[in-house]
Amino acid sequence: MNTLSYKTVSANKATVNKEWVVVDAEGKVLGRTATVVASMLRGKHKTNYTPHVDCGDNVIVVNAEKAILTGDKMTDKEYVRHTGYPGGQRITTADKLLKKNPIALIEHAVKGMLPKNRLGNALYRNLHVYAGSTHPHEAQQPKIVEI
Repeated sequence: MNTLSYKTVSANKATVNKEWVVVDAEGKVLGRTATVVASMLRGKHKTNYTPHVDCGDNVIVVNAEKAILTGDKMTDKEYVRHTGYPGGQRITTADKLLKKNPIALIEHAVKGMLPKNRLGNALYRNLHVYAGSTHPHEAQQPKIVEI
């Protein structure tokens, strides 16, 4: 038996093939969309997935303002941030954030699903979210992915 055929293949920066994909968030549930996007950014859908390497795809999310939240989350879900000053905690609900900055809703959900280290920061840079249905990445010839 040839044991060389059973070697584990570990991807590295030179052997990874990164692609561009488009995900349409229109009418899709925010959390379910974010899990798919985070998995694609991480590269877990590929056969040569390696945990410590950026082997995921560049993901473009369009129609961010048309993502939906189930139940009463639109009014009850709160996003907390801090200004850095004493007493500077600011709380925003999901519907106010969606009106003010719809991109931040999807970015916040996806970023929370990525690793909290340098690799997670590098993976987050491969995410491109747009409020409308157009994006400036046509030159990369992205593939459309259905969720």
